[in-house]
Amino acid sequence: MPKPQSFANHVKFDPPFHFFVLPVFLINIIAAIVLLVRAPGLGSAWWVVLSFAFMVFAGRTRSFVTHLQDRIIRAEERLRLSALLRDPLQSRIGELTDSQLIGLRFASDAEIAALVKRALDEKLNSKDIKKSVATWRPDYSRI
Repeated sequence: MPKPQSFANHVKFDPPFHFFVLPVFLINIIAAIVLLVRAPGLGSAWWVVLSFAFMVFAGRTRSFVTHLQDRIIRAEERLRLSALLRDPLQSRIGELTDSQLIGLRFASDAEIAALVKRALDEKLNSKDIKKSVATWRPDYSRI
């Protein structure tokens, strides 16, 4: 059973990515720059370019995954809110920003209506919404 999730511990790291791939690519950039300084030339310069390309590739790949997850979360939350909210809040679902929808995913069904109203009226951002959640609805699938 996973540890109960809360605002304090909901950020997730992917150990193979964050603690292996990124450090290896960073070390590779440093090694390539050292090689270029010690032995300047086209080959060592090209290795620096490739090293940066690997790092950018890793970052963009991670970014694509998280952006896709955000799109899925937004769709899930709009559907969930359509089922849980009544007018006049239901007719205001379209006013919620992407950030607000992503933050609201952690709110329990019992508190969602009040939190949506606050988010809209007070223009709360994702972090403020998450801090306001009383009963945390965990998301263990986030990458």
